[in-house]
Amino acid sequence: MKIKVRLQEILDERGISQRQLALMVNMRPGTINALCRGTTDRIYISTLEDICRALNIHIHELIDMEEA
Repeated sequence: MKIKVRLQEILDERGISQRQLALMVNMRPGTINALCRGTTDRIYISTLEDICRALNIHIHELIDMEEA
């Protein structure tokens, strides 16, 4: 199984840019971009919490499991 972060899909659905989210959660735009592109192999739980809180979503909406 592969874990997929659905961040870019959620941002597109809501019309929020990566830069806007970075400002909302006080993170570097590069961090948000890496999450959106799926090029991150590590992420802090607190980062996921901050993103979920800012977007008012549950973690299961942000993370998907895909068959490898």
